[in-house]
Amino acid sequence: MQVPNARHIYVGICVGNRWSVFALMPRARQSDGAAPAFPFDADAGKVFLRSMNTVTSRQVTSRQLAVPNLLTYARIAAVPAVVACLYWQDILQGGLWLRWVAVVIFISAGVTDALDGYFARKRGEQSAFGRMLDPIADKLLVASCLLMLAADGTIRGWSLWAAIVILCREILVSGLREYLAELRVSVPVTQLARWKTTLQLVAVGFLIAGKAGDVVLPVVTPIGLALLWLSALLTLYTGWDYFRAGLRHLTED
Repeated sequence: MQVPNARHIYVGICVGNRWSVFALMPRARQSDGAAPAFPFDADAGKVFLRSMNTVTSRQVTSRQLAVPNLLTYARIAAVPAVVACLYWQDILQGGLWLRWVAVVIFISAGVTDALDGYFARKRGEQSAFGRMLDPIADKLLVASCLLMLAADGTIRGWSLWAAIVILCREILVSGLREYLAELRVSVPVTQLARWKTTLQLVAVGFLIAGKAGDVVLPVVTPIGLALLWLSALLTLYTGWDYFRAGLRHLTED
């Protein structure tokens, strides 16, 4: 019995965003010199691979360029703009109008924090990439502004401890999240944590107005400092949830 040379059948399997291709040898029928039972073109596999790569690339690109992620990118881009305005106003002795420009940019960035979650839920564009990038954008915005406000003397004295608490908590939580992610343990963001972020943004917004706001209303900076202490206390409370989850898995390990 002679088995003719059969061509390969290419089978693709998609798991997540990764494609795997397998070449299968079809069973040839028993005949002398007859054509194989599955007359596939050998070049079809190359076309199939190119098609899969094109589809996969389009899926990844469309996900990263979704509206919620674009809003998060805009929030990250606002960080150097706000820092530049504060630096120009204080270090380079610019006018107080730069404070108002920084406030407008900061408020616009804060609005995107609410809009990206809204559009992600409404349009069904929630993704692991967005959940990872969103808190990073918030931390970059708050941390950079706190450092600049401490540098220009808006945050000083005992109020520096509130800023230190917020920064240390964010670093600790980031480390715990990375550790728990390796253990495949997910700690969802609570509603209280979202209020914590909102309170931080409001406090920093008042403090960015600072000197310029005190010209209009002399209590702008004191209100900002009071809200900063409240957000620091709320930051400690919400950070305990992450620390408790990490401590439990550390002791089990």
